[in-house]
Amino acid sequence: MPERLRLMAVHAHPDDESSKGAATMVRYVNEGAEVLVVTLTGGERGSILNPAMDRPEIRENIAEVRRDEMAEARRILGVEQEFAGFVDSGLPEGDPPPPLPEGCFALQPLNVAAEPLVRSIRSFRPHVVTTYDEKGGYPHPDHIMCNKVSVEAFEAAGDPDRYPESGQPWQPLKLYYHVSFPRQRFKRIAELMDKRGLENPFADFMERIKERKLTEWEITTQVECDEYFETRDRALIAHATQIDPNSFWFAVPLDIQSEAWPYEDYHLARSLVDTDVPEDDLFAGVRETVET
Repeated sequence: MPERLRLMAVHAHPDDESSKGAATMVRYVNEGAEVLVVTLTGGERGSILNPAMDRPEIRENIAEVRRDEMAEARRILGVEQEFAGFVDSGLPEGDPPPPLPEGCFALQPLNVAAEPLVRSIRSFRPHVVTTYDEKGGYPHPDHIMCNKVSVEAFEAAGDPDRYPESGQPWQPLKLYYHVSFPRQRFKRIAELMDKRGLENPFADFMERIKERKLTEWEITTQVECDEYFETRDRALIAHATQIDPNSFWFAVPLDIQSEAWPYEDYHLARSLVDTDVPEDDLFAGVRETVET
């Protein structure tokens, strides 16, 4: 039997997998690839962002609720999923911000935080890994730690001398960072909304993004996946404590999203195979080396 292509998506919290790269994953699942989401924390300290779900019984059982939400999103996306077992660090607010909680994910020594991911890589044997950039995509301590752990695991998993108790070595071939908020995408959406006489729901959001002065990574890879935007949205809504279905995220009609920007965007951070950028496939260069 030919070997199947394998993609691993590493995320900090439940719901991150549905807001970053979800349509890409669904596309590859439908094309026959195996896809595994590794969720590093349980999201225990996440705020309830959907007013309809802000009830005492949910607040008291938020860890269990978020696991159930993740299970439903996983089912919708058609992917495999596993938790690494770390505790959410929360998002400290204030000036100066308060210290992070003792024992949380972001305070773990790097080798301790990376070991479960090394084990997962050696077990699942992905050809491609996706994660966040060095600043986490946005400055949440768990997202920043997610990058550190992903880079450590990518570089260590193939080395038999590192993490020797964590399974047989396996070296992934490519590592990507999500490019979640490319300005040109939101500019194009605004233009099409204006043509239809519709208000741009992302105007305030993009101003906040500018104020944060996030790193603008070069888009090296665009995966066309607008056919699966509706599935992505259903998976997002499954995270009911985190996603208000009436929020601005869902205010742009899918046909406008498809016309404006039918892609999900990535930055190629590491590659051990020959590939030419720009790419239209996370497995570019991998397909030629894996007998599929």
